[in-house]
Amino acid sequence: MTDLNPGFFGRMSIAFGAFFGILGNASFAGRVQRLREAPHAPEAAPVAPQPPKPAAAPVQPVQPAPSALKEASPVAALQLLGLLQRDARFIDFVEEDIANYSDADIGAAARLVHDGCRAVLREHFTVKPVRSEAEGTRVTLQEGFDAAAVRLTGNVVGKPPFSGSISHRGWKVEDTRLPKLAPSHDASIVAPAEVEL
Repeated sequence: MTDLNPGFFGRMSIAFGAFFGILGNASFAGRVQRLREAPHAPEAAPVAPQPPKPAAAPVQPVQPAPSALKEASPVAALQLLGLLQRDARFIDFVEEDIANYSDADIGAAARLVHDGCRAVLREHFTVKPVRSEAEGTRVTLQEGFDAAAVRLTGNVVGKPPFSGSISHRGWKVEDTRLPKLAPSHDASIVAPAEVEL
């Protein structure tokens, strides 16, 4: 059974996978968007349809506007992956079979990867918390809260207002500064092979 409340490294792995999946796969991005927009209350049992009530005047049904999904270009994801590889050896670390290494060896390698990832993040993105309150702070979410910015977890039933504790402040990218690429640049080569002479 999947852990519904993964730890920090589990969330980091999920976040990286989701980030690159969203940038590189429009279908996956659409599924994530639908999941984020879906109500987070438990599914209720189907209710038998009620007979229509007589209306005073005919009402035209409101047709929802079609939401066209944008095709995401994988170039930005590949570019970021290349930066993470260049400065943090991210792909090398993830692709390494670590089963035979000690926890101390893995921890030492993770420290180098962490430092490089942090450098890339700070150089190319301005990231701020979604919520300014400290984790553990009690908050009340009124009706109309931004469900894209705040995800409800735990026992989610009923309608707003919801009261709960902030378990994660969230992250929002306020600015992106990826380098410009030459038209001839092949973004799929995230790390060139090296030949020592």
